Amino acid sequence: MHGGLLRRGFMLEKILISKLDHTDLNMYKCGFEDCAPGHSWGPGVRDHFLIHYVHKGKGVFHFNNAVYHLTPNQGFLICPDMLTHYRADMKDPWSYSWVGFHGLKAEAYLRQANLSASSPVFEYRRDDFLKDCLTQMIETKNLEKGREARLIGLLYIFISKLIEEFGAAAPSGKNANRKEEYFRKAVEFIGMNYSRKIRIEEISRYIGLDRSYLFSIFKQYCGASPQKYLINYRIGKACELMRNNELSIGDVSRSVGYEDTLLFSKVFKKLKGVSPREYRI
Repeated sequence: MHGGLLRRGFMLEKILISKLDHTDLNMYKCGFEDCAPGHSWGPGVRDHFLIHYVHKGKGVFHFNNAVYHLTPNQGFLICPDMLTHYRADMKDPWSYSWVGFHGLKAEAYLRQANLSASSPVFEYRRDDFLKDCLTQMIETKNLEKGREARLIGLLYIFISKLIEEFGAAAPSGKNANRKEEYFRKAVEFIGMNYSRKIRIEEISRYIGLDRSYLFSIFKQYCGASPQKYLINYRIGKACELMRNNELSIGDVSRSVGYEDTLLFSKVFKKLKGVSPREYRI
């Protein structure tokens, strides 16, 4: 597995590891490895997104009930909480760079690049842009100042290149594709704005849909109304925040969009069956 104990491998120290850091994109780790023959990882799961890009050699990637035989200039995506296994070829083992990340918009950015659990492999042979970007990430170990900011900037550049190269055009005339795109945008909007007072009409205006049509899309894709989805999202975030004992119930309430703590407690108890204070005990 990855780590400084590997005879031929190299990895940066983990940069940002807080899954509760509510920012759009967080660097988790990056590194390079010149694998020994047959070197493997897994089967196992990660708690973040992880992209590998192959520089030379060959290997096999097992993911989501599929097997991918990879060669230089190909890359593969590992998604959180999904069983993964990958192994270097015995005769021509691969060398690769990797970058791990998470964040509120990580999945949305990857979808823009047409990367997902059902489509985890890409191929980029045009130039050394991706390779050089990953190399620059690794070289930040030499920076005395500004390391985190440089890493996040390079991560955005790396993902923007994937979107530029592999992103789909605007939704086609197929109704199902349009609906999925609308739903994705609505969920993304909620993820970015749940902490303030927002109304469903605001989400509708943002996407450019009638409220009733937005309601039908949510019912189709998640079985709940936009309002119910928003409430569930807020309460889910509240449960995460309550792990921090330095935050009062009022702090948590305001952080997830409820200025009225009593209303927050009422909604919380309706969904969880206990009050916020009882949940925290």
